[in-house]
Amino acid sequence: MSAPETAPETAPETAPGQNELDERAAELDREHVFHSWSAQGALQPFVLAGGSGCRAWDHAGRSYLDFSSQLVNLNIGHQHPKVVAAIREQAEQLATVAPATAHLVRGEAAKRIAARAPDGLRKVFFTNGGADANENAIRMARLHTGRDKVLSTYRSYHGNTGAAVVATGDWRRVPNEFARGHVHFFGPYLYRSEFWAKTPEQEGERALQHLRRVVEAEGPSGIAAILLETIPGTAGIMMPPPGYLAGVRELASKHGIVLILDEVMAGFGRTGEWFAFDPYDVVPDLITFAKGVNSGYVPVGGVIIGDHIAADFDDTVFPGGLTYSGHPLAAASIVAALDAMEDEGIVANAKAVGRDHIGPALEALAEKHEIVGEVRGTGVFWAMELVADRDTREPVPAAVMGRIKAELLQRGVLPFLADNRIHVVPPCIVTPDEVAEAVQAYDEVLGLDLLS
Repeated sequence: MSAPETAPETAPETAPGQNELDERAAELDREHVFHSWSAQGALQPFVLAGGSGCRAWDHAGRSYLDFSSQLVNLNIGHQHPKVVAAIREQAEQLATVAPATAHLVRGEAAKRIAARAPDGLRKVFFTNGGADANENAIRMARLHTGRDKVLSTYRSYHGNTGAAVVATGDWRRVPNEFARGHVHFFGPYLYRSEFWAKTPEQEGERALQHLRRVVEAEGPSGIAAILLETIPGTAGIMMPPPGYLAGVRELASKHGIVLILDEVMAGFGRTGEWFAFDPYDVVPDLITFAKGVNSGYVPVGGVIIGDHIAADFDDTVFPGGLTYSGHPLAAASIVAALDAMEDEGIVANAKAVGRDHIGPALEALAEKHEIVGEVRGTGVFWAMELVADRDTREPVPAAVMGRIKAELLQRGVLPFLADNRIHVVPPCIVTPDEVAEAVQAYDEVLGLDLLS
């Protein structure tokens, strides 16, 4: 594996007036920016001004090791020179083009994406991000089947557009339930099993039986799609037990239900594979993607479409579209990002670092600190679930998580926290030394008297 090609991983030296730039950025943000999923009055915005590789910094030069990958999308790291150059070159050549127009870089991006998918998925519909990728996948499934219902899990996140947010299972769905035809079920999660399971095999078998009963009770002839995150991300990085995904595929096929695998967070290197489903015996009908396909350098997402579904629209108009579908700057960033990931062995690096460094280090933290209830993950996609009591598995309170975040930032680590979990999600280019640096910070913070 060749070394990833990144810019120097150092913050600029502090210059006079740089602290004032941080203050000005925070002031403007508080005054004029309306943030997602937040009570606006309580916000204290965190300022970033630049980045390179696995590090980011503010205007004053305070540097942070980015183990959040921003929103778990920065798979190739900050400011990869090849991706930045590709965006710049495309902007100089043609900055935008209508989606109905054939454009070379869009075709090259679609070709590279389809080449990573299983046989029989050759077409790509580009969107602006992951939410509208799921939105359009649901639309395709309904049109393909002539059915309405969409099944998805309670522990899931699929985006913040009309159908995608209702397909989402967590609290964000509840104030937004305006879309029709959505049914939720429990997916496998052995640590907090809904099925009284004691082993991964039991959890998988019982979760499948639960889904079979939901399908039967809802009426399979009315179900258009089962929508699953291959590995649920924001909900907790819960690895599918043996046979589960294959069992869902079999169930969907039996009843003519479209299987949509949401790879928005897990795809394009995050799990140490090009797609998270690659190690499992499953081929979906539709694949949704975003985030890692170009590391978020330009907003983009999409749906990889099974040939049998794409054929529906050979002579019938597909009733969906977006002004910026396949935007040339986004397409150029995809081509450069995927080529760099291939040339530099970045996906293989994610797999090796996860197996040899992140996983063992987090397991050692779990042995050392009673607050760590479970560690799970793969590649550069891991979670430490924190508990107030290992026997009852009571989650630590929100105030503890707030303190953990503050303590990690003080130690120069930019974390990703969700509910009672620390998600360990660095860029795929992360090095063993950077893992050791972050783990030292986790170790110090988890060793504090957090529960008193």
